[in-house]
Amino acid sequence: MRNRFLPALALFASVFTIASAHSLFAQQSAEKPKPEDTEIWKPEPPVVTPGAKWGDPPSDAIVLFNGKNEDAWVSAQDHTPAQWIVHNGILTVNKKTGNIETKQKFKNYQLHLEFRIPADITGTSQARGNSGVFLASTGPGDDGYELQVLDNYNNKTYVNGMVGSLYKQAIPLANAARKPGEWETYDVIWTAPTFNSDGSLKSPAYATVFFNGVLVENHFQLQGQTLYIGKPFYKAYDRAPIKLQAHGDKSKPISFRNIWVRELP
Repeated sequence: MRNRFLPALALFASVFTIASAHSLFAQQSAEKPKPEDTEIWKPEPPVVTPGAKWGDPPSDAIVLFNGKNEDAWVSAQDHTPAQWIVHNGILTVNKKTGNIETKQKFKNYQLHLEFRIPADITGTSQARGNSGVFLASTGPGDDGYELQVLDNYNNKTYVNGMVGSLYKQAIPLANAARKPGEWETYDVIWTAPTFNSDGSLKSPAYATVFFNGVLVENHFQLQGQTLYIGKPFYKAYDRAPIKLQAHGDKSKPISFRNIWVRELP
């Protein structure tokens, strides 16, 4: 005997299937993302006017050397006024008075500076145009964190101590040195280490360095201070000056110009 309920059941199943499909389509249409869902409008970044040409300080930069004076600098040893040589817009190392450092202390920042090795430089290896940019000068008795300055145009030395190295820790990704007598540039992003209340390390320091426009350190994680002898370690600090080195080698002193910094969050 034919079941008279089968046609009705089939019709009901068909209607239910169509209704379910329509409901699912409507749900999917309602959940389809729109471009506006991922647009962020506030807060707006601050407006920064770039320099007139590459290397010029932007509008929010702190100018550390303007070619006229050493007002932003002091002796790193005793914090008396800096006594390097200012002439024709250039700052030249005075080895008799030692290292200089900024009066202002910094944490995270973007740094630009230019340096020149004398054209008639003499010496070999580390005794040839040696200086350094200490990205955080943590005290007269500490080594701090040094970005090496050296003449490495046809001058060999240990590669973790050549120009572009984070001294004794990071070998540069390239040797982009210019000939002695030509101006060279460093552009640095420095992320300072942070410390817990007990002085233990919370987060390490990182440095990204462009040397003459060439990336030579790519967000390198430092293991601590850049020591001349021994293994690196971290010593707690909060903010620190930027220091320029008057190295004790017998080669002729190098010069700096156009030094500025932008503080970063």
